[in-house]
Amino acid sequence: MRVAMIGSGYVGLVSGACFADFGHDVVCVDKDQGKIDRLHQGIMPIYEPGLEGLVAGNVKAGRLSFTTSLPEGIKGAEAIFIAVGTPSRRGDGHADLSYVHAAAKEIADNLTGYTVIVTKSTVPVGTGDEVERIIREANPQADFAVVSNPEFLREGAAIGDFKRPDRIVVGTEDARARNVMSELYRPLYLNQSPLLFTARRTAELIKYAANAFLAVKITFINEIADLCEAVGADVQDVARGIGADNRIGSKFLNAGPGYGGSCFPKDTLALVKTAQDAASPVRIVETVIAVNDMRKRAMARKVIALAGGDVRGKQVAVLGLTFKPNTDDMRDSPAIAVVQALQDAGATIRAFDPEGTEQAKLVLTGVDYAANPYDALTGADVAVLVTEWDAFRALDLDRVRSLMKTPAIADLRNVYNPEEMARRGIAYVGIGR
Repeated sequence: MRVAMIGSGYVGLVSGACFADFGHDVVCVDKDQGKIDRLHQGIMPIYEPGLEGLVAGNVKAGRLSFTTSLPEGIKGAEAIFIAVGTPSRRGDGHADLSYVHAAAKEIADNLTGYTVIVTKSTVPVGTGDEVERIIREANPQADFAVVSNPEFLREGAAIGDFKRPDRIVVGTEDARARNVMSELYRPLYLNQSPLLFTARRTAELIKYAANAFLAVKITFINEIADLCEAVGADVQDVARGIGADNRIGSKFLNAGPGYGGSCFPKDTLALVKTAQDAASPVRIVETVIAVNDMRKRAMARKVIALAGGDVRGKQVAVLGLTFKPNTDDMRDSPAIAVVQALQDAGATIRAFDPEGTEQAKLVLTGVDYAANPYDALTGADVAVLVTEWDAFRALDLDRVRSLMKTPAIADLRNVYNPEEMARRGIAYVGIGR
């Protein structure tokens, strides 16, 4: 099948490359000339394990191409995916749909023959209705269907998630569109990946509901971690104990500094705004957002306490800046709030992240960036491990102790064993234990 992917960011590029790998003919469209030029040179706009090789292989095979021209990109396409950004709108927290609407209008002006328009971007309930209205108004003679097909990709594991999904949600009640989407995902259906067809509005809500529920799990275990510290329990044992219950499950029960990234913060906020507009507030999710926001800066207080209650004039080593490992994404990373709170308290920050340095420079000021973890730790009065990159899981602790001015580590991901740290002569504090 011929597929057009409007938007060559995280979702669009990964999805387009994976569809091409299935054998479809895919054109990725993006208005950013620089991004398209770099893609033609094999330079990825994001860090995602395996993506560079996947893109290169399918470009070489002639199944994947890139353009800045939407009319050229969608010509002859049987399915056109809208995979543009929907960031939180400044001022009110609603999802900014201006890019989606602009794409719909330009698509409408260039439609020929029956075409399935697929919203892959994360959008509030009712967006598909508006996309359909825009296209129908701009091109009354167009033969098309608008489908919702939300993505469930985890940064750092996106290719595996696309090729081995828990489910594929398709929101449509149009029989022809259903046939097109079934053929598009046939390679996955043959691998017994469940293809769930729903009404369009239902599919749109599934995405927000899923992310909100996962955010609830993260925030729940973080509050339990605080309780564990207060009563002398171990949150990791608590998580194992409740996670073994198959009604709960163990995923997303790792205590830490709070959730961040491109999805949970904006999606939970958008769900809250949608619910408020519908006069059906989601109080649990509202509380989750408030608790998560407060938690991030509270982590800095843990570091300050480990440093003797004062970090003014002291050097703090920060290990990990991205919101999670295996990505360069800094969006709403807990590290941002931690670093800024430490700077507000008078600390000097020396940080290292395996992939996120360039993105971090765009959102953090006054930070000295190190070449490796040991470089960051040299001369530090205290260290804080924020992101659990593999590069931080097996540090030479004797070397760490010798390099630091004061061997003290706040481990916000519970990577290390407290007893082992004590044996190595390193002052240590974790989360919920």
